[in-house]
Amino acid sequence: MLNILVTGAAGLLGGEVCARLLREGHRVTGLVHRNRDIRANDGSDVAIETLAGDVSQPHFGWSEADFARIAQTHDLLIHCAATVRFDLTDEEYDAVNVAGTRHAIALAEAGGMALLHVSTAYACGRRDGPIAEEDPLPETGFANGYEASKAAGERLVRASALDWAIARPSIVVGASDTGAIRQFDTTYAAFKLIAEGRVRHMPARPSASLDFVPIDHVARGIVELAERMEAARGGTYHLVSVQPLAVADFTATIGAYPHFHEPELVPPENFDAAMLPALERRLFRRVAGLYASYFQRDPHFGDDNFRAVTGLACPVTGSDYMKRLIDYCIAAGFLAEPDAQRTSG
Repeated sequence: MLNILVTGAAGLLGGEVCARLLREGHRVTGLVHRNRDIRANDGSDVAIETLAGDVSQPHFGWSEADFARIAQTHDLLIHCAATVRFDLTDEEYDAVNVAGTRHAIALAEAGGMALLHVSTAYACGRRDGPIAEEDPLPETGFANGYEASKAAGERLVRASALDWAIARPSIVVGASDTGAIRQFDTTYAAFKLIAEGRVRHMPARPSASLDFVPIDHVARGIVELAERMEAARGGTYHLVSVQPLAVADFTATIGAYPHFHEPELVPPENFDAAMLPALERRLFRRVAGLYASYFQRDPHFGDDNFRAVTGLACPVTGSDYMKRLIDYCIAAGFLAEPDAQRTSG
């Protein structure tokens, strides 16, 4: 049994990680900030000890005595806390994703803890083609401030003297078997606008692909790495599908539902947001456009190191999996039911 502190425990991924660690018999403490409700992906409560803290603050805002006590009573720090929004300022990313990682490192150092840092596969920047787990981090060329901040956090971890490992999920979406997800945010917000026809045009390259990975694979992978930190030490691990879905197949799957809209994929060099209708232009700039770069890239993430350490492989994804995701969104009320008139006709 390990004594494990999980930052970002109330988040979508953090809650599921805490639930799985608890089931494996570990003593789990969850660091929470504004939201103190820790739930698994199925919505069930996760009954663990919680600590209130702010990763953007030195010592997480704790007193010196509390900081020392917490550091000394845990074996492993899993650093999930991060902002995953794409519309923040550099200062906001730096406060949470970069300084937050620096403060997590300081806590682990104070207690001699190992550190499992959760980053993103897209820390690779705007690269296409094969991307191995051991490839060096780029210094520039990121699609947004989120990616740049996660790469900066990784650099801090690598420069530390800790026993560390880095877990890199790709685009985390619903469960592999049911498509279920506890909360609809980030990618789902853009998906909703596209499916409902409020954003009908997206700049996209014919070769582009999306690496959607089920949350159960990511959470299980993090738990397996946590339990194998001695073997995982000093490594970077992709928690990805290894089965990227072509953007054209993604949009075609949406269009296969008669009450949804398949967006027009426009070559980026021909796309001008200013020429869109007024409402679509506003929604594109505020939401869908934040994700437009992912419709123009074709990274193929390898996970050889992850498989070697954990023995895990991602469940099969592809268009059938996309249908499960969409069906769950409809059943949960996030996306509209088929129009009765269209269904009967």
